[in-house]
Amino acid sequence: MNRKVILKLIVFLLVIVAGVFLFWHYDLYSFFSDRTKIIRFLDSFGPLSVVVFIGLQILQVLIAPIPGEVTGFIGGYVYGIILGTLYSTIGLTIGSWLAFGLSKIFGLPFVEKFVSWKVIKKYDHLMNHQGPFVAFLLFLIPGFPKDALCYVLGLSHLKTRTFLIISTIGRLLGTLLLSIQGDCVRNQQDQAFFIITAVSLVILALGYFLGQKWLKKFYKHHPKVKTGTDSDGLR
Repeated sequence: MNRKVILKLIVFLLVIVAGVFLFWHYDLYSFFSDRTKIIRFLDSFGPLSVVVFIGLQILQVLIAPIPGEVTGFIGGYVYGIILGTLYSTIGLTIGSWLAFGLSKIFGLPFVEKFVSWKVIKKYDHLMNHQGPFVAFLLFLIPGFPKDALCYVLGLSHLKTRTFLIISTIGRLLGTLLLSIQGDCVRNQQDQAFFIITAVSLVILALGYFLGQKWLKKFYKHHPKVKTGTDSDGLR
């Protein structure tokens, strides 16, 4: 076993141990699920709250079970629509790049710590057949587990530059809508909030319907992909 492999294993173990420790010791899932706690936490940092917020967005991408909808909403509530969307996008882009890069470096054993094998194999097959197009489509579908997708795409042959363009643009609409909702709540614009929420639900339903329709059509023409009998590119 050469030094490069040993170094990768050491870094891998350190990342896993540190992540598990922080997640459970500080009860991060409960923290990220409570809007009030996050807002109070950010306010305590004053001018540095922007850096902390971007860090939280990065963290919620890397630790896939953390709900990104909460942090996206908080961005709009604390910083407004434009800055909230900007800061969220910066954090989400960096977090996505890190998840993608770590996946490429450490491969399948690392990704399995964050994503189920069933999901990995399913979307790896899709990537082998459709590449960047299907990746962009999946990022566009509201409610789709985009954080887990970043890890899966790291196992593909997708180039980093292409991935960053796809993931950033694909997340943008959802991030914007969450920021608008947060801003409406802060300014007590109840009517606007309910309108935006209604629009978000319509987009969610439409995106889910069209996404499922496309996937069914894809599976109809590629039955081996659905059953997992086709060759794949997992590393």
